[in-house]
Amino acid sequence: MPETAVGAEPGTGDVAAPPPPARRRTALLTGGVLAVAAATVAGLLVAHGSGGRHEAATADGLPHTSVEVTPAGCGRGWSRPEGGRQVFDLHNTSSTAAEVDLTDPRTGAVYGEVEGLAPGTVRPLRVTLGNGTYAFKCLPDDADAVTGPTVRITGAKVRSGPAAVPVTQQDLIPPTLAYQKWIQARTVELERKTDALRDAVDRGDLAAARAAWLPAHLVYERMGAAYGTFGDADGQIDGTTAGLSGGVHDKDFTGFHRVEYGLWHGESASALRGPADRLAAAVHALRAGWPDQRMDPADVGLRAHEILENTVQFELTGRTDYGSGTNLATARANLDGTRVLLGYLRPLLSTRDSGLPGLDSWLDRTQRLLDSFRHGRSWTPLTRLTRTRRETVDADLGELVERLADVAALTDVRRTA
Repeated sequence: MPETAVGAEPGTGDVAAPPPPARRRTALLTGGVLAVAAATVAGLLVAHGSGGRHEAATADGLPHTSVEVTPAGCGRGWSRPEGGRQVFDLHNTSSTAAEVDLTDPRTGAVYGEVEGLAPGTVRPLRVTLGNGTYAFKCLPDDADAVTGPTVRITGAKVRSGPAAVPVTQQDLIPPTLAYQKWIQARTVELERKTDALRDAVDRGDLAAARAAWLPAHLVYERMGAAYGTFGDADGQIDGTTAGLSGGVHDKDFTGFHRVEYGLWHGESASALRGPADRLAAAVHALRAGWPDQRMDPADVGLRAHEILENTVQFELTGRTDYGSGTNLATARANLDGTRVLLGYLRPLLSTRDSGLPGLDSWLDRTQRLLDSFRHGRSWTPLTRLTRTRRETVDADLGELVERLADVAALTDVRRTA
């Protein structure tokens, strides 16, 4: 895994994209307090052995301490602890790659971490430390964790940056199971509303079908965190023309968007009966098979971030509009889905995420903004927004995506032993 930080400041290390999950998934954005981008520390000097503080000044103006990473000498080199903003230059002198955590040895809370530190390499960990006790924990690949000596800081004039106790797989099982039950109830609602859409098409009432399309589609969009578990059903229910050589006329273009295209592009009821029937069949199969599915608890925090990340990439760009002009309604449903998942994760986040109140405020703000585009049963299309309103929507959703990156980082299952 790449280099990340829990309480570290921007510029701590590298964050590589996670493997692309199912559906229209993208790499986890960097840029939050917890998921941070890499920075080059100009003037980096490496003090071998027990060196400690660097004598030479560094270009970043911060004090640097060289810290050894090895099973026999984890944390060696931090001999003169001081508070404040500083950089630890972690030097892996062993023959094995390792993860390194800066921890509170009493609680296990992590202030910063570097992952995938290769043998013979140096990486910086930038943190702000106040009064307290600290210890480096070295976790070599294929070996037990080793905790270095405890260091105490007194007389600091600043408070420490945020720290969080690592989340375990066991911690995530209860919210995951509760969310799975919520999804089960939504599949019943989805089936009922999709059947209403299909029935309207079957009887040739396309006006009723257009009225029924959005309510059914929004139920599915609220189920965002489960897409990775839906497997092939997701493409059958909510697929787009991406990757299809025939575009909207491709035989493999199916699901809600295929029906949407026909309803808003003048297709006849007879032409739409097949797509509507296939959509309903896929939804029925999803409901019938869901009790046998198991979501991966390790993924739920990442999904909380990805729902709105995909909203920004696909809904706010209009890439998933096939005629109904309801991207903003979909964005609002995605926001609902994010709130639901955060509700199940809240017991874990409340003691770990100091930014949770701010996240809640941004969720409320964005909800009010999106609600302003609803007019009864209709929604303002993206193409009719003024430039100022479009920029506001983009900015608010973008801010939420960054804040939700913290949730993804905090709920990432970390090795502790």
